Amino acid sequence: MKKNYYLAFFYFFFSNFIAAQVVNELKIQDGFNITVFANDLDSPRQMAEGKNGTIFVGERSGQILALIDSDNNGQADLKIILAKDLEYSTGISLYNEDLYFSEINKIWKIENIEQWVSNYKNIDSTFPEKILVLDNLPNDTWHGWKWLKHDEEGGIYFNIGAPCNICLSKNPQYASILKFQDGELDYVAKGVRNSVGFDFHPISRKLFFTDNGRDWLGDDSPSCELNRVDFAGQFFGYPFKHASDVIDPEFGHINSGYDFIDPILELGAHVAPTGISFYNGDMFPSIMKNNLFIVLHGSWNRTEKVGYKVIRVEIDNDGSVKHSSDFITGWLNNGKVLGRPSAPLVINDGSMLISDDKANVIYKVTYQN
Repeated sequence: MKKNYYLAFFYFFFSNFIAAQVVNELKIQDGFNITVFANDLDSPRQMAEGKNGTIFVGERSGQILALIDSDNNGQADLKIILAKDLEYSTGISLYNEDLYFSEINKIWKIENIEQWVSNYKNIDSTFPEKILVLDNLPNDTWHGWKWLKHDEEGGIYFNIGAPCNICLSKNPQYASILKFQDGELDYVAKGVRNSVGFDFHPISRKLFFTDNGRDWLGDDSPSCELNRVDFAGQFFGYPFKHASDVIDPEFGHINSGYDFIDPILELGAHVAPTGISFYNGDMFPSIMKNNLFIVLHGSWNRTEKVGYKVIRVEIDNDGSVKHSSDFITGWLNNGKVLGRPSAPLVINDGSMLISDDKANVIYKVTYQN
């Protein structure tokens, strides 16, 4: 028993030490501060915030967590496991106090989640009841990890990536973003190879999403993308065309019958964009209001690594890109990968949380003028 206690203490101390080392290497402009909100996690991905300030996290390892900062010191001090033994539970979203989360081929919900969390010490059951929302989705793990997002009317948006690097699937659900509401499944965007990040513009309410470009066409092609959906069902190119002008060598000769929509911003080849979030808080400088923050998870098969950072994108009134720039760098240090940022979340106090599924931490970004 004593041995297990010492091992647990050592692991906790070591994980704190590693997290602090990563933070020390991160670079951000003056006035901002980066701290560790939570560590000792297991591949954290998408996050959501409840009305009481609870942070809900989907872990790729198969757990759904609730993180609570009970003393308001900027660091979570309580971790509650809400569900476990799930298959790649990366996507998470809140709507009307119900928590929705994904597996590869399912979407679940837990009703009145904040009520359960606030009373969990007095509840007999180990885990809250989870209710099946949607199943019978494709079960391919290749590009099967989900990102979830609700619109204002309760429709839940999610992605189904292509089950391959490059292929033309018979199942039309592949390579798409879909919306599920009132028992109906509708196509939002088609020809989307692998989007694991989308958000609604705070003013126009149009959906912006990233897409990961195909592999094995060289170090510098094709670019990953930022796209905007102007109306449901638009086709964004895959597998026939990539980025703005890369015709696929295998499928590009096929007459698809679609009009291809070009990206509004090319992000660079192999940078692997994941989570995105529009900034709608009041803490950051006013120039950043309604800016889009995109996490570049980082390359895995490029000769020289790229990505591993968070960028800021200024969106013009017409929905086009005005300017983009680095926001946080340092996870890639002289070719060494210290962490892989996964998803941003703007929370109620105006700060931003960023998950990291390599360092297994969640950072908190604050600003003080």
